[in-house]
Amino acid sequence: MQTIANWAYNMYFGLPLVGWLGILTYIFLISTGAVMVLTRKKIKRFPLSVHVTLARITIVLATIHFIFGISAYI
Repeated sequence: MQTIANWAYNMYFGLPLVGWLGILTYIFLISTGAVMVLTRKKIKRFPLSVHVTLARITIVLATIHFIFGISAYI
């Protein structure tokens, strides 16, 4: 776990990698929700596959973010 913690807490542009990954995960989470809201309000039509793909990417990023975050404590 020490190797993962080293990767996670390496600084890139003033933030550790785990921070950047958290920001990226949040962006994908908001995008996933926005796709469905825009589709339901009939502002822009997206196929369901776009929502499902964004949701899968969000789950993967959140899992990696969790592993990186917890690696310093295990």
